[in-house]
Amino acid sequence: MTATTQDDQRPLVLITGAAGGVGSALAEALADDYTVVGLDREGKHADIPLFSADLGRQDSIDHALDEMAARFGTRIASVIHLAAYFDFTGEENPLYDEVNVQGTRRLLDALQRFEVQQFVYSGTMLVHRAGAPGERIDENTPLKPTWAYPNSKAAAEQTIRARHGRIPFVLLHLAGVYDEMRAVPTLAHQIARIHQRDFQSHLYSGDPRAGQSLLHADDMVDAFRRTVDRRAELPPDAVILIGEPDAMGYDELQDEIGRLIHGEAEWTTLEVPKPIAQAGATLQQAVEPLVPDAIDHGEKPFIRPFMVRMADDHYALDITRARTLLGWEPRHRIRRALAVLVESLRRDPLAWYAANRLTPPPWMDAAKAQGEAPRDIRIRHEAQFRGEHRLYLWAHFFNMALGLWLVVSPPMLGLESRGMAVSDIAAGVLLMVFAGLSLSWRFPWARWVCAGIGTWLMMAPLLFYAPTAAGYLQDTLIGTLVIGFAVLVPPVPGVSPLAAVSGPAVPPGWSFNPSSWTQRLPIIVLAFVGLHVSRTLVAYQLGHVDGVWEPFFAGGYEGKNGTEEIITSSLSEAWPVPDAGLGAMTYLLEILTGVIGTRSRWRTMPWLVLLFGLMIVPLGVVSVFFIIVQPVLIGTWCTLCLIGAAAMLAQIPYSLDELLATCQFLLRRKRAGCSLLRVLFFGDTDERGDTPALDEPAHEFDRSPWQVLRESASGGVALTWNLALSIAVGVWLMCTRLTLDAEGGMANADHVIGSLVITVSAIACAEIGRSLRFVNLLLGAALFVTPFVFGASGMALLSSVLCGGVLILLSLWRGPVTQRYGSWNRWIV
Repeated sequence: MTATTQDDQRPLVLITGAAGGVGSALAEALADDYTVVGLDREGKHADIPLFSADLGRQDSIDHALDEMAARFGTRIASVIHLAAYFDFTGEENPLYDEVNVQGTRRLLDALQRFEVQQFVYSGTMLVHRAGAPGERIDENTPLKPTWAYPNSKAAAEQTIRARHGRIPFVLLHLAGVYDEMRAVPTLAHQIARIHQRDFQSHLYSGDPRAGQSLLHADDMVDAFRRTVDRRAELPPDAVILIGEPDAMGYDELQDEIGRLIHGEAEWTTLEVPKPIAQAGATLQQAVEPLVPDAIDHGEKPFIRPFMVRMADDHYALDITRARTLLGWEPRHRIRRALAVLVESLRRDPLAWYAANRLTPPPWMDAAKAQGEAPRDIRIRHEAQFRGEHRLYLWAHFFNMALGLWLVVSPPMLGLESRGMAVSDIAAGVLLMVFAGLSLSWRFPWARWVCAGIGTWLMMAPLLFYAPTAAGYLQDTLIGTLVIGFAVLVPPVPGVSPLAAVSGPAVPPGWSFNPSSWTQRLPIIVLAFVGLHVSRTLVAYQLGHVDGVWEPFFAGGYEGKNGTEEIITSSLSEAWPVPDAGLGAMTYLLEILTGVIGTRSRWRTMPWLVLLFGLMIVPLGVVSVFFIIVQPVLIGTWCTLCLIGAAAMLAQIPYSLDELLATCQFLLRRKRAGCSLLRVLFFGDTDERGDTPALDEPAHEFDRSPWQVLRESASGGVALTWNLALSIAVGVWLMCTRLTLDAEGGMANADHVIGSLVITVSAIACAEIGRSLRFVNLLLGAALFVTPFVFGASGMALLSSVLCGGVLILLSLWRGPVTQRYGSWNRWIV
């Protein structure tokens, strides 16, 4: 490409950072008329003679220049200084001073012994004070850099002025660079956000007319070439702005990018007050270190607090000096070139993301791995999403109507609670706003906000101790309807495109779908039972009714029966809100989360399945705990509590299979190198299962009601004869106070062990939890010991020993396993 000895008579040009993209392009442009050599870090390679140099060490620079002089002499036509440190965090970094400022000083000091005709510095227009829309800056605009990178470039220019000696210099203040594939980080991220329909693509915290001049890479190279060619004609201390004179405003860019990518003439951009945007960016930056790279391999937050401060900065350029001194005029304009830049994204999204050093959405990589074009996946998903959204617009209109009802209802209902009245009115106004936003398919996030408002409405009567039954009923009913209309109707928001349109309905290695309606139906029915019980109890706790039905157990004081005494006990009132109300709210949320999602939600909405399971399993454990402590600590029983606990406990085995399928899926995705957090919250595709793919409809309710009920009652759950007998033993042990007149510690021990036996046996009814029955071996062994610990004799002793022996024998038989659960089958023993 160039000669390598002093015999070459062409002028010598030295480029620092010559192995980079700009350096390589510049070397190629100068190669015909100049001998081009380069300095770069050790290990770099280029198509020109390259000398290793570390700008952080004077001896390294001196040694590299000595080697260059030995081969090419000491006459240098031009030194083009490109090497610099840059990041877009906005934070100070020691490398800014070490490389950009001190490195420039070391280079200039080392060049003093050479005959250098020109030193060209690659600067930035951002060292100047920003203008306002409609204004242009020129070389006389005062310097006022506002963040770390331009600060270091301005400091480097001061160093050049102080240390250039007899070497003439040119400071080229460049605009942001782009080409047909790459763009300056701010523009690249803006394009990526709109391409992904990211929520942040609709938000801006500055003047939407503000923009920044850009510069095509070819025009930049041409400017450098002209600067070198005219080195003898230029002033010895020239400063020249290089960039397109006009700057597209942020709003104009948004609309044009949206039109080019999605065919939308206008991209909705909402203005966010700077304090709110600043707080959001600061929060994202604070949370970032808390997410380990091993868990989240996704893109780090790009918007930084310093960018919010600069959102109003406008950089349109007066390039008169470039025209006069260099005869330079940009041949490209971003308005025309943007179409080419976007087309490269549409043609090969993964290559575009890689070229711009952006992390693509995980579903893109997965789509390519499966041989599907990411663009086709996105188009297919968008068409499906929009079609379903149009079918269910009525739901969001209903939510707007419910919001209006909340606003006008307090005076009509006479709620007698100022807090609840204010809460209802505020919730109603917010609901009308966000339900209105939900009418647009572009704002699926607004539906989650509506769901949050619904959750608040369900909680408000407990926080404000609703004084009337009407107030309690209104808020819980409307809250439930709001959540239902917001997120239970299709399309489910927040699911990744690849998860929504591809992947199996049945987990790999499974013989049935754990997310089918017949699998969820028993849980929903049982939750309705628990809801009715809890609603009855909370009505008494809030004073809406004077008494609670209790057919069996008497209370010990103030004329209360057992149920009334328990739900007004110190244990119950230790909660800051009525505990039965929390139970009712949880049951309602169970019903709602049981309904939401498709038959593939084990992989499309893993977070929801885990939340569903967390509400069922821990609440079941809490219910068992309260049943255990009732006679031990309070001295009586609660019939409704027993019914509710039984309904809660019966839900656990029905929920375990879906939980297992989801956990297995997350483990497979993690082993495949996916971001666990992203898969958890947005879902993913999966290995092919054993049944037809997701897009083949399964009409579960087209069968006879008897078939539906039979499959709902069975699935992966079976009450085998040994587990049924174990539960009977547990019931007997819980009742020894009544049947055997057991007292004191022995009665308490029988009660606790009996409760645990029932719990273990009920959970073991799930085939995947069948091995849990071995816990009954320990409980059976404990029954051999407790009579001697508490001094029992007679029938109590005989009962305990016989129950212990029976439990041990019953625990040895596994029973049939009728389904397959992937790799979990080997744990079912």
